[in-house]
Amino acid sequence: MNRIDQRFADLRAAGQKGFVAYIGAGDPNLAATEKLAVALDAAGVDVLELGVPFSDPLADGLVNQLSAQRGLASGTTPTKLLETIAAIRQRSQVPIVLYIYYNLIHRRGLAEFIAAAATAGVDGILALDLPPEEADEYETLMRAAGLCSIWLVAPTTPEARVASITARGSGFIYYISREGVTGMQSSVASNLEQMTDVIRQHTELPIAVGFGISNPEQARQVAACSDAIVVGSAIVNQIAEHGAESDLPERVGAFVKTLVDAIKKD
Repeated sequence: MNRIDQRFADLRAAGQKGFVAYIGAGDPNLAATEKLAVALDAAGVDVLELGVPFSDPLADGLVNQLSAQRGLASGTTPTKLLETIAAIRQRSQVPIVLYIYYNLIHRRGLAEFIAAAATAGVDGILALDLPPEEADEYETLMRAAGLCSIWLVAPTTPEARVASITARGSGFIYYISREGVTGMQSSVASNLEQMTDVIRQHTELPIAVGFGISNPEQARQVAACSDAIVVGSAIVNQIAEHGAESDLPERVGAFVKTLVDAIKKD
């Protein structure tokens, strides 16, 4: 069974909510990414999203844009990142999702990239700017490789399209709780419960909610009406602040554990 499917099955059996952590790959460098992955696993993260650095990250706010710039500056490429993931697999079995813009996949070659990702130990791919309606070949290759196709649902997604998107998904559905780009927010979206109810009418896949969660109270609020929460910018901000320090993995791990503990039952 795919690691993502297994993790969510284990969480469901235990009556627990999941924690998905996003970091920018290669920020501040790939050696740090490997150490951060292990530290986040130890902190209780259930799924690790690795943002593949790209020059035009249109879905991302300033914090994650700057992370992508640092990743590019450190020399991170998709090929080098897959090598790093293979190294992570020697130390951790945390489920890994690539958060990636489709141009990077297209440049390598669709079939070649998916095969290489599976060989390295990737469990799922979230191709941000690939429309589901144009993803038939992508999904066929993903299924054959045993990888989960993670799709996004937004607050503005009509219910008919929610149904078509969720029918294509595997692993989990990523619900973007706010319009716009990634980034920390002072409060959670007011229509969160309403939208997760709509999504649940069309799928039995776990629903992970992201965009804007930055503290334990927000984490608890979002976890109350979702199967998992996704935290990105708040973690990336910690990496930006402490990236030059030798204890970066420990600092980030300690911060993330406060959020993980907020949604986990004793």
